[in-house]
Amino acid sequence: MPFAVALVAAAAPALAQQTNSRMSGLKLSNDQPIQIESDKLEIKDPESKAIFTGNVKVVQGATTLQAGNMVVYYKAGGGSISGGNAQIDRIEVDRKVFLQSGTQQATADSGQFNMAQQTLVLKGKQVVLSEGKNVFTGCQLNVSMATGEAQLEACGGRVQIQLDPKSQKTN
Repeated sequence: MPFAVALVAAAAPALAQQTNSRMSGLKLSNDQPIQIESDKLEIKDPESKAIFTGNVKVVQGATTLQAGNMVVYYKAGGGSISGGNAQIDRIEVDRKVFLQSGTQQATADSGQFNMAQQTLVLKGKQVVLSEGKNVFTGCQLNVSMATGEAQLEACGGRVQIQLDPKSQKTN
């Protein structure tokens, strides 16, 4: 089911508060290499974390993440970042977060990837999820990376949706 069609079908009864969708491109792809770039990297092995600062860009397969800062927390005794074998617990990003996966894009102020729970939460004054000309706006996007299921919350306001009827496939 196309992204916009699935979202419209799920959104109709709960339009004012939240909406559900699929972000199939955000499923975990642990079998693909990860490329990370930043202006600065500070590894703090005693604290089991790595801090990437300035113009952070992460690419894995068809997914790109960009942010001002990224902190990677890894499990103590579970390898190291410098060795490339760290068991990552969670990743926190902030300062203009941009996430693109395939044809879908999301922007937010901050985000957290919880690797154990396989969840992604993007938060901000305005979290924008788009696919082509279809735009969904709220303040918190919750994604299950195992299934691609996504939920956009309004946080007391209203979820806003702008749909382009030309984006729907015709048979």
